[in-house]
Amino acid sequence: MTPDGPTLVSAAAVIAAAGGRMKVTGYCYPWDVEPGFADRVLDLGVDEVAVAVSYHSARAATPWSRERTSVVARHAALYRPVRSGAWGRLRPASADWVSEDSAGDAVAALREAGIPVAAWLVLTHNSLLGTEFPDLAVRNCFGESYPWALCPAWEDVRSYAATLTAEALADLDVGSVVLEACGQLGAIHQHQHEKTDAVWSPAVARLLSVCCCTACASRWGDDAQAIRGLLRAEVWRLLASGDLDAVDDGLPAEVRDLLLATRHRSADELRRAVLGRAGERRVVLHGAADPWATGALPGLTASAAEDVDAVVLPCWTPGPGTLAAVRSMSTVEVGAYVTAVAVNPLPDGYVSDLRAAGADELHLYHLGLAGPARWGHLRGAVREARAG
Repeated sequence: MTPDGPTLVSAAAVIAAAGGRMKVTGYCYPWDVEPGFADRVLDLGVDEVAVAVSYHSARAATPWSRERTSVVARHAALYRPVRSGAWGRLRPASADWVSEDSAGDAVAALREAGIPVAAWLVLTHNSLLGTEFPDLAVRNCFGESYPWALCPAWEDVRSYAATLTAEALADLDVGSVVLEACGQLGAIHQHQHEKTDAVWSPAVARLLSVCCCTACASRWGDDAQAIRGLLRAEVWRLLASGDLDAVDDGLPAEVRDLLLATRHRSADELRRAVLGRAGERRVVLHGAADPWATGALPGLTASAAEDVDAVVLPCWTPGPGTLAAVRSMSTVEVGAYVTAVAVNPLPDGYVSDLRAAGADELHLYHLGLAGPARWGHLRGAVREARAG
């Protein structure tokens, strides 16, 4: 005890006292939790399994299944019962390719096996709703809608995300909540047969990811139309330059600051609305050190780390830049998000490097997608996370 009350010991301090041991969270889909899954997870030795409870459309390989080779999730869905009276203007779809409460069933099965579980929620990434309600989708400076991206500047979107959180967690025996797409998505997205790769420089992609919808533009003041014009002109200039490596743009600094402040204000409002429905569970936020980042791991705002228990950074690409991003988050508990299903997954020593850079947790993608050919990479990662 201290004069001001009990001494609080952070998870990072506990890890340090245990010789640098990282907490390990593995991710999966509800349909991955079939006979044999829990045994593999227990043998692997992860501390927690994050089950997708709300997720976007996907075609997911099932390399451990003897019945099928993949699951086609045709649209974004809530993998819990969708109660008719719970929703406002936006309502998630059910998934008719699995049972009505497939996430609840998966959580129950893992808990019965003695495995701690987290609920993995994808919030603003929903092509079905973005297509049905284009007025609520992110819109670029050319007026083009991004249907995969609901814009958090809209109250309807924030209310939907908060309700989605509450409904996803209702009567669910999980100790943690993992929040993905808790902010704005942008221009870079794996759309149907994507044909934008290697066409836009980083600077162009960043400008095309600025949302210019009515709700966002209303926060810019009286110069909204002029700002849209500036964005369009700068995109054209950068494209005409032919420089695919350009990272800087020529926007006035005050305009750039206003655009980022507007986006971060919306992200903060979204996150706080969601956290208000998460209960007393531990909250882990997917985000990026780059404040301009959009996507599943959007740029962290100045107050994001203070609102949650840990942030998870994208560490899928080994290298100095990734390690520097981890080091930049020294004031908050950091999870390193790595993948065993990339072309060159998890080189030896990478997890050790992440831990040395300050990562407190290891987040493994993906316990269902990584089949027998990739399982050794997961084992190696867990082994390095466990090393003292």
